[in-house]
Amino acid sequence: MFGVVFIAGYLFGTLSQTRNPMDNRHALQVFVFVVCAIYFVWFWAKGQTLAMKTWHITVLDLSGKPLSQRRALLRYLLCWLWFVPALAAMAPFQLSGSESGVILIGWVAAWAILSYLHPQRQFWHDAMAGTQLVSTQLSTH
Repeated sequence: MFGVVFIAGYLFGTLSQTRNPMDNRHALQVFVFVVCAIYFVWFWAKGQTLAMKTWHITVLDLSGKPLSQRRALLRYLLCWLWFVPALAAMAPFQLSGSESGVILIGWVAAWAILSYLHPQRQFWHDAMAGTQLVSTQLSTH
């Protein structure tokens, strides 16, 4: 992901002739959001991102079929539930970096722990998107 975001940022800066990183920052954020969406939707519709291949995980719909691009896009948008609620709650306040970090890390930890409440112990964005993560590693019995 670092490479994807780096290249997207470089491309945006070059095309927009942005000299100061604070100029056009909202447009840059939208651009990187869209580039990440394209990356994840493309690879999830094929079954795996590079990191998922490394960890021997694939993403499928609940019937065990590869994701459609529409379902992959829905999963991408729902994945933002890991961050957006905490960021939205912090937005009206003038919090320091460490306070913001504690709130964000706390929310991410709580969201991860909530997966234990799901009957199949899957993350809630997968449950809402109708997707599932499946191990592709062969068992060695």
